[in-house]
Amino acid sequence: MNLFADIRALVLDALADLTREGVLPDGLDTANVAVEPPRDAAHGDMATNAAMVLAKPAGMKPRDIAEALAPKLTADARVAEATVAGPGFLNLRLAPAAWQGLVGTILEAGEAFGRSTMGSGKRVNVEYVSANPTGPLHVGHTRGAVFGDALASLLEFAGHDVTREYYINDGGGQVDTLARSVYLRYLEAHGQSVEFADGTYPGDYLKPVGEALKAKVGDAFLDKGEQYWLTEIRDFATEAMMDLIREDLAALGVEMDVFYSEKSLYGTGRIEAAIQALDDKGLIYTGTLEPPKGKTPEDWEPREQTLFRSTAHGDDVDRPIKKSDGSWTYFAPDVAYHYDKIERGFDALIDVFGADHGGYVKRMKAAVSALSDGRVPVDIKLTQLVKLLRDGEELKMSKRAGTFVTLRDVIDMVGPDVTRFVMLTRKNDAPLDFDVDAVLEQSKDNPVWYVQYASARVHSVRRKAEEAGIDASDAALRGADLTVLDHEAELALIAKLSEWPRLVEIAARTNEPHRIAFYLYDLASVFHALWNRGNDEPSLRFVQEGNSATSQAKIGLAAAVSVVLSAGLRILGVVPATELR
Repeated sequence: MNLFADIRALVLDALADLTREGVLPDGLDTANVAVEPPRDAAHGDMATNAAMVLAKPAGMKPRDIAEALAPKLTADARVAEATVAGPGFLNLRLAPAAWQGLVGTILEAGEAFGRSTMGSGKRVNVEYVSANPTGPLHVGHTRGAVFGDALASLLEFAGHDVTREYYINDGGGQVDTLARSVYLRYLEAHGQSVEFADGTYPGDYLKPVGEALKAKVGDAFLDKGEQYWLTEIRDFATEAMMDLIREDLAALGVEMDVFYSEKSLYGTGRIEAAIQALDDKGLIYTGTLEPPKGKTPEDWEPREQTLFRSTAHGDDVDRPIKKSDGSWTYFAPDVAYHYDKIERGFDALIDVFGADHGGYVKRMKAAVSALSDGRVPVDIKLTQLVKLLRDGEELKMSKRAGTFVTLRDVIDMVGPDVTRFVMLTRKNDAPLDFDVDAVLEQSKDNPVWYVQYASARVHSVRRKAEEAGIDASDAALRGADLTVLDHEAELALIAKLSEWPRLVEIAARTNEPHRIAFYLYDLASVFHALWNRGNDEPSLRFVQEGNSATSQAKIGLAAAVSVVLSAGLRILGVVPATELR
């Protein structure tokens, strides 16, 4: 049940009545008519912009439409008051029965409350993490992993058919560097002294890989040139790193549906097929690009290349697809990979990348637009940098990784649930300060603890009811007389609960899972406010000793809060707390 959608339907029905009565002209487009929370809660429970958006096409003053609409709305038992404000906004106050009935709806629906069908089963591919398989995941990858995983869960909650996908970048020079690094650890395992140079990876995480290689091949690669071992060690090391990455993701609660290898695109004709598909549309040509911005003529050597006419699909410049020596650019396999996604029948694509991929957005959108003839949208989300702080100092290094703080380091410090929630306390494109000390504090300023404290409090209410001999079972709460929930603080909490279905659809439509975290904090705040008022006003306490009927209604309200908190936390990948220690 989406109460905002229900009231919007009421507004549309009233507008149709006004049209039949000749007050409004025929043919008005009501698509932009909205019902939403007012900017100032003191103005009412809901507000509609109907008069404002219809005034110009109707050739009428907004206030005249609003004044005609108001009595139509108050004729419905759910609407207690409709007030015209300003030039023509219409503020609505709902009758207590409308709010009280919502609690029963939530208890009946359970965590299905707020689920949406807006996705209509459309197939969405969400690609995230996709870190180079050269080492453990670092704190930046962690943010992308959490964001992508929460977004996938949100889209599923909103009715989409979601595939979680990891693109393994195992086709470039970085995996050769990995192989050389593992070879050094292999030599080290044989007792030789080694030096890491030329960009090789010095992290301790490669020591067990070197030992494992020794156990597999013995001394077969000792004193041999890399032409004898590079290919075999590259495959061995890549698989070892992907095992490590899978373990890291599992520790964070992330499970992928598909791991897609870039290497599988080479030598299989897939890159050629994708480029041919663009060529068939007249989008591949041989040409010379202008010098990049900031380059002087002395720096620039013009040369003919095979180019993709990406400007025909919104890019700023055309993009090289094949080098002058005939080899593919790094962009070519990415085009082929996205072509494969389109060929697999996805209705929409979402890519989650790090902040360093800002220049990648327009070219990839152009490629997908061209390959799908504009049928398949792609949304590229960039996650900004994370600064990890402890004792007021920034953490930058990890012995395990050698040069960066790993995902495992973060989990070891605060746990997976705290890690996930904190990563969603800022919008993805905003930098994030992750203060390890602050996120472990028990205070309102710590959103993780504050939301989990609300969840734990609800469970404590039910335990207290049982101790008082009050039946607080689900069946008893569903059968409670909810009309006793008539205090303004209780109605305010129900009003906040009513926003959940609407919030889910907005967050899913914009691909912004951080909205879920923000909402949960706000819901927890309203719940805690009611709880604290109960300390001074006994009639507001959830357990009314000696009065089972009233207690069951009030506990039912608390249980409805738990339903929404649990659903929201599970979208974020966080286990709801039943008690806090």
